[in-house]
Amino acid sequence: MSLNEKKPAIEGTLSSHSGGEEGGHGTKYHGDDQGLEILGYTSELKRNRSMFTLLFQSLAIAAIPYGFGGPLISAITGGGQLPMFLGWIVVLIVDECVALSLGELASRYPTSAGPYYWSFQLANPKYRTVLSFITGWTWLIGNWTITLSVNFGFASLLAATVALYKPDIEFTDWQLLLIFYGVCLIAFCIAAFANKFLPQIDTLCAVFTLIAIFVTLICLSVKASVGRHSPGDTLGYYDDTISGWGSFSFLVGLLPAAYTFSAIGMITAMAEECDHPTTKLPKAIALCVPVGGIAGLFFIIPLCATMPALSDILTAPVGQALPYIFGAVMGTPGGGLALTFLVLIITLFCSISITVAASRCTWAFARDQAIPLSRVWSKVDERHDTPIMALVLMTVVEMLLGLISLGSSTAFLAFVSVGVMALAVTYAIPVIISMVQGRREVDVAPWHLQRIVGWIVNIIAVLWICFEVVLFSMPSVLPVDEVSMNYASVVFVGIMAMSGIWYVAYAHKVYKGPPQSAGIVVTGDA
Repeated sequence: MSLNEKKPAIEGTLSSHSGGEEGGHGTKYHGDDQGLEILGYTSELKRNRSMFTLLFQSLAIAAIPYGFGGPLISAITGGGQLPMFLGWIVVLIVDECVALSLGELASRYPTSAGPYYWSFQLANPKYRTVLSFITGWTWLIGNWTITLSVNFGFASLLAATVALYKPDIEFTDWQLLLIFYGVCLIAFCIAAFANKFLPQIDTLCAVFTLIAIFVTLICLSVKASVGRHSPGDTLGYYDDTISGWGSFSFLVGLLPAAYTFSAIGMITAMAEECDHPTTKLPKAIALCVPVGGIAGLFFIIPLCATMPALSDILTAPVGQALPYIFGAVMGTPGGGLALTFLVLIITLFCSISITVAASRCTWAFARDQAIPLSRVWSKVDERHDTPIMALVLMTVVEMLLGLISLGSSTAFLAFVSVGVMALAVTYAIPVIISMVQGRREVDVAPWHLQRIVGWIVNIIAVLWICFEVVLFSMPSVLPVDEVSMNYASVVFVGIMAMSGIWYVAYAHKVYKGPPQSAGIVVTGDA
């Protein structure tokens, strides 16, 4: 797979052609802030992030040990080692196609508005405003609910860790909710008041994650208190009787891997805090999957080689398989607690990084007057260079949605799937529009794939997204009852219906879409 990356003498030009064709006379600009003005916005955030810190932030959001370990029970239900190992490889391939597709668009239009901005610029003028609004609200819902899933998953993992060491303690729904609120408030405070340290925090997270994976690899391999599986069983054991789906159980087992990389596009919201975003941002997006994927193998294979019987794991407290496996393999609650503590620290980093990215998405959408009381939520705190009111809004929304867990844990867990589905749909919309347009816009981006390769990658990405939406709408076990039913599609359609009502009732009067722009192109080599 090859890339066409053209490095201009200056950062780029604005094409004078409405279609953005390469080779036209351009309006030269000097510096990232003037480039942002070409896209229609004024720079309000400090550019304190590099390609590596963006990559580290994306890896912090993926949080391999948590991203895979949090929903690990789905892989156990889906058959065990085969979907854990082979499923990971399959998801890496298809999600890299999604990442490359997003990278091209981010290079063409490097703004925090992200997918809804891309849809507006690429779509037919007749439909661009409503398409942009739909994309934007789906994007916003995806950011909020995936952040909610991380923070609530963190709370559940904390409860499961305590249960590992103190089996007689059983957490009530209220107690779990209060832990969740504590996680939300910690993430809010760090994201709101420590912005200048966040690049260093993301870097620390990347280093710590590698150390944690290495430590886990050594500890599990040395202890293996419940025994070691043969190489064949380590990579290929498969029990299709647990989920009730039969031979389709493997698909259920893909859920942890798909969840891990579901938020790869969220760092596009950091475009206005990065220098030279036309090349550095797409590189960070494209590198996240292979770097995280390779590191993940060193975490997954030891789990596959040493974990206890699948039937035992299914009884794990709070549905958290990872702490249970750690405790069983290490042979003592203390040993399991030590490894789980490493994952908890990684999850805290993840909570901070994903909260930051989601707040930038909220701020950008409010800046374009698409959210009620947009003037409030689009304010930037100049003391901390942070859209603090957008942080307040998303934190309050998270905490209110958390109340649903008191009434129905099943309905609440649907938000995990809704987050993945909403983000996936958001990725697909601009990619499909770009394909309908013959890829003419991304083909002139400073960072883009060769034409034939680009088509293949885009097609695979869209097909995977369509399948992923169906996958996360399915119940993980059969037969289905009121407990095992997956309400994700109902919740997703309901939220989208509410946003549609808001558009018809009022938003269409004020939302005119993001500023029109021909985008950033390259008119010549340096």
